[in-house]
Amino acid sequence: MLKINKQEALDYHSRTPAGKIEVVPTKPLSTQLDLALAYSPGVAEPCLAIAANKEEVYKYTAKGNLVGVISNGTAVLGLGNIGPDASKPVMEGKGVLFKKFAGIDCFDIEIDATDPDEFIRIVKSLEPTFGGINLEDIKAPECFRIETELREKMNIPLMHDDQHGTAIISSAALLNALEVVDKKIDEIKLVVSGAGAAAISCLRLYLALGLKVENVVVFDIKGVINAERTDLADLQMQFATQRAVTSLAEALEGADVFLGLSAANVLPPELLLRMADNPIVFALANPNPEIEYEVAMATRPDLIMATGRSDHPNQVNNVLGFPYIFRGALDVRATEINEAMKLAAVQALAQLAKEPVPDMVNKAYGDNTLAFGRTYLIPKPLDPRLITTISPAVARAAMESGSARQSITDWQGYEDDLRARLGVNQKLMNRITSAARSNPKRVVFAEADTYKVLKAAQILHDEGIAFPILLGNRKKIDEIARANSLDLEGCQIIDILEENDQRAEFAELLFQKRKRRGITLYEGRRLLRERNYYGAMMLETGQADAFITGLTKDYGQSITPALQVIGVEDGVQRVAGMYIIQHRKGPFFFADTTVNIDPTAEEMVDIIGLTARGVRFFDTEPRIAVLSYSNFGSNRGALPDKARLATELAKKRYPDLILDGEMQANTALNPQLLREHYPFSELAEHGANTLIFPNVVSGNIAYKVLQEIGGAEVIGPVLMGMRKPVHVLQLGASVREIVNMTAIAVVDAQTYNKPL
Repeated sequence: MLKINKQEALDYHSRTPAGKIEVVPTKPLSTQLDLALAYSPGVAEPCLAIAANKEEVYKYTAKGNLVGVISNGTAVLGLGNIGPDASKPVMEGKGVLFKKFAGIDCFDIEIDATDPDEFIRIVKSLEPTFGGINLEDIKAPECFRIETELREKMNIPLMHDDQHGTAIISSAALLNALEVVDKKIDEIKLVVSGAGAAAISCLRLYLALGLKVENVVVFDIKGVINAERTDLADLQMQFATQRAVTSLAEALEGADVFLGLSAANVLPPELLLRMADNPIVFALANPNPEIEYEVAMATRPDLIMATGRSDHPNQVNNVLGFPYIFRGALDVRATEINEAMKLAAVQALAQLAKEPVPDMVNKAYGDNTLAFGRTYLIPKPLDPRLITTISPAVARAAMESGSARQSITDWQGYEDDLRARLGVNQKLMNRITSAARSNPKRVVFAEADTYKVLKAAQILHDEGIAFPILLGNRKKIDEIARANSLDLEGCQIIDILEENDQRAEFAELLFQKRKRRGITLYEGRRLLRERNYYGAMMLETGQADAFITGLTKDYGQSITPALQVIGVEDGVQRVAGMYIIQHRKGPFFFADTTVNIDPTAEEMVDIIGLTARGVRFFDTEPRIAVLSYSNFGSNRGALPDKARLATELAKKRYPDLILDGEMQANTALNPQLLREHYPFSELAEHGANTLIFPNVVSGNIAYKVLQEIGGAEVIGPVLMGMRKPVHVLQLGASVREIVNMTAIAVVDAQTYNKPL
C-alpha cells in the first residue's frame, strides 16, 4: 500500500505556488489592445450583450465550462466536521479531477455556514457565476434537504457527489453483477451497512432500477432501521424494514447482496456463509473495506466482490462518474441533473464494461484478460472511452427529459470535441505507470547517495512501480534517509566498494568485451569502481532489468559506460534520444535532442526509424516532420538540404510512415497553415506530433525553452536503440522526472525482446 507521510503531504501542498490550482488567462494579454479588449473599454460590449439576453453569458464568458465545488466542511472525507477552511484542500483536489478527466474548470467555494437555510441562500446567490454546482462533504441529514431545495430553486445542473456518485457507479456494477449470476433486481434481498448520504442515494437509485423496498434491510451504527426508530430523517426512514430482524447475521440469511458504506471489518467472514448462492458483496468503506477482499474470496469462492480500492477488481470509484456527468450536462446547458440523466450514466457505464477492452487499457493495467465478468463489472478509471460514452448519454437524456436548453445534433462531432478537450497527453504517463505496476522490474540507480534518487526509490517501491537497486555509499544513504524520514525498506542497497568479488568478476567481463578496444584488465578493475560501469554490468549480467543514471553527470559521461558494456541492439546503427513534451494541445515527441550532435542525412534516417518506433511504444501513431528553417525548398543551404535529403531517404525506407519535410516548426504544428499554403503535405490534415531536429543544438534548445517558459512538462530523455533498457536522466532531474523515467524503463524492460 502506498505510504505517504505527513510532511510529504504538507510539502506537496505548500510548494510554490501553494495549493493545487491557479487561474490562467485564455486570451492574449501582451499588447495595449489586448488589455483594452479584455477590460475597459472593450469589456463593455459583452456586458451590454448579456444584459440584453442573459443566455449570451455562455457565449462571452467561461460560465459554460465552470463548475463550483462547494462545501461547508461538515463531513470531510473520514475526518468529520473539520470546518470550511480545512476542507479547502479537498475541494481543490476535486477541481483537479474535474479538469484532468473532463476538461472542466472549477472554482472551489468553502462556506462558513452550518445552518441549512443560510447555506442554501448563499449557494443560490452564486448561480450567475457557475454553469454547474458540485456539492461536496456536507453531513447528513442536512445534505438531503440542501440538495433537494437547491435543485428546486436553481436552473443549472447541481449534484451532491457524495450521494449520487457512489450511487451511479455502484448501480452499474450491481446491474452487471446480477447479469453475471442470472438474478433479477426485483427479486433480490439486499442488506446495507450504513445509512449516510451515499447509502441512501444508492438505495434510491436501486429502487429506480427495480429493487423492491420490502426486500431491503439497513443498519447504521445504532442498529437496524425499523419503524421504532425516531432519530432519523424521512429519507432514511423510507427504508425502515418490517422484518423482525435485530442483527446483521439474521438479515444476511439468504441475502443476495451486501452493500457496505460504513466502516472497516464490520462484516465477519462467517456471515458470508449465510448468504445465498453467488452472493454479491460491495464493501465500499475506504481505505479499508467492511471485509478484506482476500478473506472474503477465500471464504466464498462463488462470491462477486467490489471495493473502493484500486488494488482489487471492480473498484467503485466516483471519478468514473462525476466528471463525465457534469460534462454532458454543461454541454447542453441542462437546468438540472435529473433522475433520467443519472440512469443514463448508469446504463452507459454498465454497457461500456461489456465492450471489448482496448489494447491501451490492457497495457495500462498490465492485464490482457480484462473482459466482462465476475472481476470486471465496470470499466477502469483510465479507460479513455468513458468521456465519449457517459457524457453523450447524459446529454441525450437531458435533451429527451426536457432539461436541456441547447441541443446537440452532430454526435460524432461532439465525441471529437470531447477527445480534443483532454488530449492524449493527460493519460499517457498514467497508462505507462499502470503498466509498470502490473509487472514491476529491478531497476538499478547509479546515483543513489542523493536525496532525489532515494525519494524516488521510496515512491517507486511504495507504488509498486519498480524494485529499486541503489548503488552508493551505504553510510551516506542511511544518513540521507534518516535526515529526510525516508523509508527504504524493500530497496536493495549496494556499496560497490564492499563488493570485491563481484567487482572483480565484472572487471574480467569488461576486459573480455573491450580488450580490443583499448581496455586492459587493470583499466577494467579501475572502471568497475565507478557506479555507471557497475550498474551497466549488473544489467548486462541479468542482475537488474533496467539501468537509470545521469542525475549528477553530463550526458556524455553517463552514456559512455552503457554503450561500452551494453551496446546497441542488433540491426541498429546508432542510439538516439527523444523527449516527450506534454502540453495542453497533446503529447509531442522531439528527437534527436541528446545524442547525435550533427547527424548526416543518412544518420537522420536512422533517427527517424528509432523515433517512430519509440512514439508507437507510447500508444501514439507518429506524424513526423523533419525540421529546418526552410519550407519545402523555400531556402537553400547545407542544413535545409540535409533535412530535405533525409526526408526523401526516410520515405523510401519507411513508406508506411506519415512523414514530410523539410519544414519550419510552426508550419509542422499548424494544420491550418499547412492546408492553406502546402495542401500537398502528408501532414496537412492533422499536423505533426513528432519533430525531427537537424542537429542536437536546435533540439536541445527547443525542449528546454518549452520546459522553462512554454508551460509544458518534459519527460525524458528516452534513450532509443540500446540492446537493453538504459535511460539517462536530465542533469538535476526532479523526483517526479526520475519516477516517470523509471516507469518508462520498467515498461521498456517488460517489452524487452518483444516487438513494439
